[in-house]
Amino acid sequence: MELLIGCAKAFAAGGALCLIAQVLIDKTALTPARILTLYVVAGVALGASGLYGPFAEWAGAGASVPLTGFGNVIAEGVREAVRQNGALGVFTGALTAASGGLTAAILCALLAAIFSRPRGK
Repeated sequence: MELLIGCAKAFAAGGALCLIAQVLIDKTALTPARILTLYVVAGVALGASGLYGPFAEWAGAGASVPLTGFGNVIAEGVREAVRQNGALGVFTGALTAASGGLTAAILCALLAAIFSRPRGK
């Protein structure tokens, strides 16, 4: 039952984030690229202020997988690197914290490119 509740929370949180993005696409002149950037920046701002952590803990994958979760990872990485390395951590923290997710995305894209057949238009 606990697994089902966790899945429901993740679905609700991720769905709410998608709903907000869809409303922004439909009702504003913002392009999808600007909305994606807005989500990353919102994740950074909420993560830096300490508000995203409790939300991510409650929502699980529904909050950690979307772009807001990526922004939160960047904020947490910078915070930890500054704590350990001082001002130099501002430049290294985001790259260190996000490198695992970025590497996974690149490898998945590479595998998709290797095993798929591109079609001409």
